[in-house]
Amino acid sequence: MSKLGRYNLLRVTKTTSFGVYLDGANYGEILLPKRYVPKDCQPDSWLKVFVYLDSEDRLIATTETPLAKVGEVACLKVVSVNRFGAFLDWGLPKDLLVPRREQAIPMQEGQAYVVCVYVDDKTETIVGSSRLELFLNEFGSSFTPRQAVELMIYERTELGFKAVINGTHLGLLYANEVFQPLHIGQRVQGYIKAIRPDQKIDLMLQLPSPVVQDAVAQKILDHLHARGGSSTFTDKSSPEDIYREFQVSKAHFKRAIGLLYKQQKIVMGKDLIRLVESG
Repeated sequence: MSKLGRYNLLRVTKTTSFGVYLDGANYGEILLPKRYVPKDCQPDSWLKVFVYLDSEDRLIATTETPLAKVGEVACLKVVSVNRFGAFLDWGLPKDLLVPRREQAIPMQEGQAYVVCVYVDDKTETIVGSSRLELFLNEFGSSFTPRQAVELMIYERTELGFKAVINGTHLGLLYANEVFQPLHIGQRVQGYIKAIRPDQKIDLMLQLPSPVVQDAVAQKILDHLHARGGSSTFTDKSSPEDIYREFQVSKAHFKRAIGLLYKQQKIVMGKDLIRLVESG
């Protein structure tokens, strides 16, 4: 059975001057335009194609690769807006429509949004939605704390950053625990911080582990050696300055200098830290 908005392996049934027709099974014959037809293509050849609807809502096949297929999320740019909704560039000749009712916030031309691609059951057309909570799971029973995951940032809120987890779930990074620049559509590695009592998922970008502390401590030692043994970075430094210099959160920095102090490798003053060996 052929699937709309997905890749299909289809058999060539006949060739014409303007392309070839493919056996779309439940969809009947589907045209693959001439510009996509391989040179050695003959009847009964099998081709891997993406099936979607053209500008006149006719089934058509292509060998081009869209930025997302049905069931996936992607960050796409709005190319135009009209009374029907917003049209996003998803890498194919026909832009992807996000109807107004499927926009979490009104979309603006030139801006990029993270959307889920799906088939509208009523119209049998491929559309997008930025109302991700309708398509992705918000409950974290399948995850464990400290599990490594792939994140895509999709929204900034007062609490922090909402992120898509492994393309299937939704979670939250708290603003006071994020010490690096993040933007909508950015993909980063993260970790499951905790599963809350309501089963919602809290996320973190770094593990608070001894391995991380050791790595940060070495960065601090290298920093001190490069500056003659002393530095004005202390536990009073701003999170922004610390991240700019060491690419870690202030919490990780404080734990690392605490570790170095206990190991008697540094001395901590009011306005500086210095290597013990520097005198």
